[in-house]
Amino acid sequence: MQKKKSAPTYARRLGPPQQVRIIGGAWKRTPLPVLDAFGLRPTPDRVRETVFNWINHQMTGDWDRADCLDLFAGSGALGFEAASRGARSVTMVDTVGPVVRQLELIKDKLKADNVRVLRADALAVARDLIQRGQRFDVIFLDPPYQQDFLTQSLPLCAQLLNDGGLVYAESGEHLPIDVEGDVPEWLQPWQLVRADKAGMVHYHLLKLR
Repeated sequence: MQKKKSAPTYARRLGPPQQVRIIGGAWKRTPLPVLDAFGLRPTPDRVRETVFNWINHQMTGDWDRADCLDLFAGSGALGFEAASRGARSVTMVDTVGPVVRQLELIKDKLKADNVRVLRADALAVARDLIQRGQRFDVIFLDPPYQQDFLTQSLPLCAQLLNDGGLVYAESGEHLPIDVEGDVPEWLQPWQLVRADKAGMVHYHLLKLR
């Protein structure tokens, strides 16, 4: 039987190299490069602006007391955005070597002492953090689409959140959490706070029921 892979794989993205920018906070307008070779699909600037407005409304802006986890960090757009806004700590995880090295370079450039970058399997890190009893106020989930990572990571996030914590989940389709009829088991613990769509990107803010 073939062993199931848990590490994300990034399809090569065609076209010129891209970059995104930090939207707010201390490093506002700082560009973040997107590595071409690994086809990263960073959360678009306008989507991030909307999402962080949602989070600010839920948190009343208290970033200095927020511990954040970015499990599929990629370009770092979400994690560095949270750090720029003053998050107490941001743990960023990715399994691809060049991606992690790029994150480390950005961290050093920004002197982002509140950021920790790990090269590791996201799901393994989540399980380890659960065992250690570590908890977070905001968790970002922007995994490669169509690789079943949300069904595996959301149940782990339920054990990683502080009371009142939030999960941002991005996917290629709307999560069937607010539909009539049977909700998939892996979504049943979750309540949809806000959701929207930009192009092919479906993005959701969740909290535990």
